[in-house]
Amino acid sequence: MFFKKKKERKPLNIAMMDPRINEDFVEEKVTKINEEDIDLVMDNEEAISKKLSNASPLRKYKELGKIMFAMLKDVKKGTYPNVPWFTIASIAVALLYVFNPFDLVPDFIPGVGYIDDLAVLSISMGWIETDLHKYLDWRLAEGEKA
Repeated sequence: MFFKKKKERKPLNIAMMDPRINEDFVEEKVTKINEEDIDLVMDNEEAISKKLSNASPLRKYKELGKIMFAMLKDVKKGTYPNVPWFTIASIAVALLYVFNPFDLVPDFIPGVGYIDDLAVLSISMGWIETDLHKYLDWRLAEGEKA
C-alpha cells in the first residue's frame, strides 16, 4: 500500500502542556490579588484587549475579555454589587497573566508561547463562568429598563 493511514488526533489538553500550570498555580495567584492589581488591569485594558485580538491562539477570548473588563468597570463604579472577590481576582489573574509577555512560557516563542496563557484563561473561565452569565443577565435586564 502506498497510502499511510492517518493518525487519530487526540484533543489538546492545554493544562498538560506545562505541568506548572494547573488549578493550584492559578488559585495561588488569585489569593495574592489586591486592589492595585485590579487598577493595573484597568490601566492596561487597551494593551490587553489588543493582545487578545492580535494573538491568534487567544482570539477566542476577545469577546470574553470585553465582558470581563465591563464587569470590572461596573463593579468599580458600584453599579454591579455583590460579586465574589474570588471572581474579581480570577479575572485579574487571567488578564494580568495574558498581559505579561515573560510568563512561564514567554509569548515570543513560536508555536507554544501562548499555551500557558490559554491554560490560565481556561482555568479561570471554568471557575467564573456562572458569575459571567449572571453579569450578562443583569446587563440585559438593565438594558430593558432603560
